[in-house]
Amino acid sequence: MKLIIPMAGRGTRVRPHSHTVPKPLLPVAGTMIIERLVETFIRTLDRKIEEIVYILGPDFGQDIKDQLSAMSDRHDAKATFRVQFPALGTAHAVACASDDLEGEVIVAFADTLFDSKETFNIEGADSVIWLKRVEDPSRFGVAVHEGETITGFVEKPQEFISDLAIIGVYYFKDGEELKRQVNRVIDEDIKGPGGEYFLTEALDNMINEGKVFKIATVDEWLDCGTLPAWLETTGEIVAKENQQVDESKYPGSTIISPVFIADGVQIENCTIGPKVSIETDTTIKNSKIDNTIIRDHASLEGVETSGSTIGAHTSVRNVTGKIDIGDHSSVEIG
Repeated sequence: MKLIIPMAGRGTRVRPHSHTVPKPLLPVAGTMIIERLVETFIRTLDRKIEEIVYILGPDFGQDIKDQLSAMSDRHDAKATFRVQFPALGTAHAVACASDDLEGEVIVAFADTLFDSKETFNIEGADSVIWLKRVEDPSRFGVAVHEGETITGFVEKPQEFISDLAIIGVYYFKDGEELKRQVNRVIDEDIKGPGGEYFLTEALDNMINEGKVFKIATVDEWLDCGTLPAWLETTGEIVAKENQQVDESKYPGSTIISPVFIADGVQIENCTIGPKVSIETDTTIKNSKIDNTIIRDHASLEGVETSGSTIGAHTSVRNVTGKIDIGDHSSVEIG
């Protein structure tokens, strides 16, 4: 089975961090967003992911490809790279992997994380759509269904028609059929809002042609698409994984669980937590920090902050209050 991951977007809503790192490669408690997505598939699918096809933007350099290749190797999967330019919507993104659309495929957009206690069985369907029951369906694209069978899709319904939101994960038994359908949308210039080509147009046509679509509901659906969402999702995962921390390793400090503290982190005379994620080889002194993401190789001293995101290789001194600063930055007050 192939896993197709469109990730060509620039991640503008998580700037300044996406200026230097594509959004799917940002960490959540020590693990890249995209790797957490892959690990979830490995844990919850009833078959093996043999190849991962990454659809990148044209300016993604070799260092990004190297990180993705290494991640694929860790999970015993082949890495393949395709380019989407310009970015013309979800159907266009999938069409950029036309050469890879054969056999069984899963398409997963790398904006969100999900989890399920159960293994998904995808037998007996032409397609399976991952869905999450939500309180306000008017904010999402939803699947209309009869029992376990999907009969159609509606984008942001203003009247209640379904509370099962599409989370951006799709299985197709026949990749060639998916290729035919997304290419049809583009060849016939079928555009939706914003002048983009939407994958749901291809899905609707498959249903109209008699293909059987089944639902797969997830227990958790966590967004990483904005700075507040990335911060909130990190806090939830830090709490869920609940790392046990030996406070004695950090002289003069109080560690308030839940936190994630990576290897090589030095902490002196601080109060850290709850819901703080600190990546490798960061140093923090004389600070009070909660509900914050601190990336690798950062250096903080005299900082009191909550609700912040601090980039890699960044120096922060004598700062009080919320801050969002990107990689290789320096901020000092006084």
